[in-house]
Amino acid sequence: MIFESQNIEFKESWRDEYLKWICGFANAQGGRLYIGMCDNGEVCGVEHAKKLMEDIPNKVRDTLGILVDVNLKKKGGREYLEIITDAYPYPISYKGQYHVRSGSTKQELKGVALDRFLLRRQGLTWDSVSLSSLKLEDLDKATIDLFRKYALKGGRMEEDDLQDDNQCLLEKLRLFEGEYLKRAAVLLFHPDPEKYITGAFIKIGYFINDADLIYQDEVHGNLFQQVNVLMDLLTTKYLKALIRYEGIQRVEELPVPRDALREAILNAIVHKDYVSATPIQISVYDDKLMIWNCGVLPENWSIETLLSKHGSRPYNPDVANVFFRAGEIEAWGRGIERIVSVCREAGNKGPEFRYDGTGLWTIFEFKETTQETTQETTQETTQETTQETTQETLLKRTELQDEIIRYLKAHPHATRKELTGSIPNATENGVKYNLSRLQEIGILRRVGSTRYGYWEVMVDKK
Repeated sequence: MIFESQNIEFKESWRDEYLKWICGFANAQGGRLYIGMCDNGEVCGVEHAKKLMEDIPNKVRDTLGILVDVNLKKKGGREYLEIITDAYPYPISYKGQYHVRSGSTKQELKGVALDRFLLRRQGLTWDSVSLSSLKLEDLDKATIDLFRKYALKGGRMEEDDLQDDNQCLLEKLRLFEGEYLKRAAVLLFHPDPEKYITGAFIKIGYFINDADLIYQDEVHGNLFQQVNVLMDLLTTKYLKALIRYEGIQRVEELPVPRDALREAILNAIVHKDYVSATPIQISVYDDKLMIWNCGVLPENWSIETLLSKHGSRPYNPDVANVFFRAGEIEAWGRGIERIVSVCREAGNKGPEFRYDGTGLWTIFEFKETTQETTQETTQETTQETTQETTQETLLKRTELQDEIIRYLKAHPHATRKELTGSIPNATENGVKYNLSRLQEIGILRRVGSTRYGYWEVMVDKK
C-alpha cells in the first residue's frame, strides 16, 4: 500500500481544480496524483477513466503548458488513474497563480515567497538583480578604498587587481550585470543603502527583561560601515567587560568573545533576506545577547544541518563573495563552526541557534562569573564611587572639555570630526577620549544613533 507524502496525493474523483496540484508538483520535486483513491490509500475507483485519460493531458497542456503521463491502473476490479508530473526547472503557473508542493500540502506562493521562488527558478538571487538607476559615482569611494585595504591584508585578491580603477575592481567582484550595478553593490558600497532597500539597517537595544527597554541605537550605512559601527557600540556601550590582571597588565574580557561576535554579525548580514524590509535586531540583557536575522535556510536544511559539516550556500552570494575577498568570512560554510570554536576556546558555552517561521536566532549566554562580577562591580561603582568621581571631575574639568561642552550646546548635532576642526589645538584622539569621559561621568549623553543622533548636555557647572 502507498501513502500520501511529499510526492504523492490521492483524490477520489477528478476535478479541474486539481490542475493546481499538478502545478504544485511541477514547481517542486515532481510527483504522482492518483485519481480514484481514498485518503487512506484504498482504491475506490473512478468513472469514465478512458475519457479522462484523453482529457487530463490536454487540460494540463492548455492550462499549465507542460506534459504529464496519465496511466490507467486496476486493483480489485476497480480502475484508477496515475498522473505523473516531472519537476520543471522554470516556474509553472496555473492561471497566473504559482503553486508548490510543500510536505504533503499544496501552497499558493504570494509576496516575498513568490519573489524568492521566481528568482531561484531563473537561476538568480536577490542580490544579483541589477538596478538601472544606480551609477558608479553614487557609491562611497572611501568604503571601496577600505575594501582594498582589507583585501590586500587578507591576500584573497591580486595586488594588481586592487590597484585598478573602481569600475574594473567592481567588475572583478562580479557586481555588474551588463552595464548596470547589482543590488549587492548598493548594500556594500552605497553611503545610504536604504534609499534603494527598505530595512537595510540594524537595531540594537538593552533590555532588563523582554518588556523593559532601557536604551537603543540604530546602525545605518553600507554593510562594511554597519559591521564596524556595530562592533564599536557592542564592545563599548552594551557589553560589560570582566576586568582581570595578568601581573600588572589590565585585561578586559567581554562576555562574548570578540571574534565570535564579529562572525555572528557577519553571518546575519550575509544571510539576511533583504526582501523582508525588516532590520536585523540585536537584544542585549544582563545575562545574554540575542541576534535575530530574518534569513531563510536553504531548502531542506535545518539547524542540525547548520551545526554539522555542510557546504557553503550563502543566501546573498554576491555579498558573501565581497566579504570573502575582504578576508572577513570563509567560503566553505564554516561560519557557525568558527563561532562555536571561538566560544569554546575562550571557555564560554557555545551559542544556541534557533530557526522559526520568522527567521534565525543566535543566542549567546554569558558566563556566570561574568554576570556576578559585572553586577558586583556595577553596584559598587554606582553606590560608592560614581558621585565622588563626578564631583571631583566637575571641579577639575579640563579646558578642552569646557570647549567641547560649549560647542555642543550650540551645535548638538556636531560630529567628532567637526568638533576637532572647530576647537583650536584639538586632536581627534583627544576629542574622542574627552567625549567618552564626559559621557562616563554623566555630563554628556548621546541621544539616538551614531549617524542621526545628537548630544545632550546633562550638567554644566564647575
